[in-house]
Amino acid sequence: MADHRRLGRELELFDTDPLLGAGLPYWLLDGAVVRHALEEYIRAAEVRAGYRHVYSPVLGKRELYEISGHWAHYREDMYPPMDVGGEELVLRPSLCPHHALIYRSRAHSYRELPLRIAELGGMYRAELSGALGGLARVRAIQLNDAHIFCTFEQVEEEARAALDMIRAAYAALGIEAARYRLSLPGDGGKYVAAPEMWHRAAELLRVVLEASELPYEAVAGEAAFYGPKIDVQIVDAGGRESTLSTVQIDFHQPARLGLEYIGADGARHWPVMVHRSVLGSVERAVAHLIEVHGGAFPAWLAPVQAVVFPVSEAESAAAADVAHRLAGLGIRAEPTVDGSLGARIRAARLVPYQIVIGPREAAAGEASLRLRDGRRVHPQPVDNLVTRLGVLIGRRGVDLWDADETVVPPRYT
Repeated sequence: MADHRRLGRELELFDTDPLLGAGLPYWLLDGAVVRHALEEYIRAAEVRAGYRHVYSPVLGKRELYEISGHWAHYREDMYPPMDVGGEELVLRPSLCPHHALIYRSRAHSYRELPLRIAELGGMYRAELSGALGGLARVRAIQLNDAHIFCTFEQVEEEARAALDMIRAAYAALGIEAARYRLSLPGDGGKYVAAPEMWHRAAELLRVVLEASELPYEAVAGEAAFYGPKIDVQIVDAGGRESTLSTVQIDFHQPARLGLEYIGADGARHWPVMVHRSVLGSVERAVAHLIEVHGGAFPAWLAPVQAVVFPVSEAESAAAADVAHRLAGLGIRAEPTVDGSLGARIRAARLVPYQIVIGPREAAAGEASLRLRDGRRVHPQPVDNLVTRLGVLIGRRGVDLWDADETVVPPRYT
């Protein structure tokens, strides 16, 4: 794997500036395309899984985080309060208290549960300068976060479904978990003092891991302050391990923040809160993708998905027309005309689909296709090729072409 910090700058995906500050990278044009594609993917997956999306402010009163427990247990990672109009406001270190307030904005019945609330939202961590690194560890984080409010009887199924979403996303992204970790509390005052709560939540997560037939390690001292969690671990190019995705069970915050639902018995009950992040930090996810794929992203994520090469100036109009038709399907395509054909092909080595149009293809309304991995496909009608690429990219997978497709020697080099 290549170091994402070097490759990300070489490919013009992201950069930093001293005037912005350490740990605050900005996204360049192609990097923004990758990030947007990733966000579109997860939003669509969440909608299919029954999540509803919300927006919440990145600021909150200090009092909110005192009630949730973040101020007592997590203050060293938070930015100092700002005095605004006599109120102490804090940049949020987490989205969960905000989603809890959205839940409690109206009354709920057991019939509505589980209620799945998702957001791609900003949060802020006062990371030490020595811990920062490219996109992998930053101070302003865009988090793929969600919170499921459910009954105790629904917890196991919801946690298992969240883990399934994580595994499906990794398959689409072409990445693998280094290991699964059951993160448990350790010694000291970092954790909420509620032994029974911790035991129940940890046992539920063990059941979920074992039902999913995933090998895991139980590690003390890695839990969130409010509950245990399943952490999906990745390893970067330097061999450093970090958490990308999580599933957490929280019996603590619903009671602290006064969350309720009316049960079948007509009485008031506290819901259980399942915290779930499929992609985790968008920044860390993209850092890992850069390293795993070396910039040769799956076709649905690639900044440019298809390039069209006219062999000579005479085919330029035909090439521009093909690029326009691909763009009409939402495919990021562009024609390239400068330089020799060989030089253009080498410059586009990371682009998944390389379409070549020579005199014979232009006359027949056809195009030749080269795949990034070196395979070549029979010349075919442009209509067929455009439709086929739309289907392949729309699958959001890692395969560039069907494995049993016939490939041919190149017509042009």
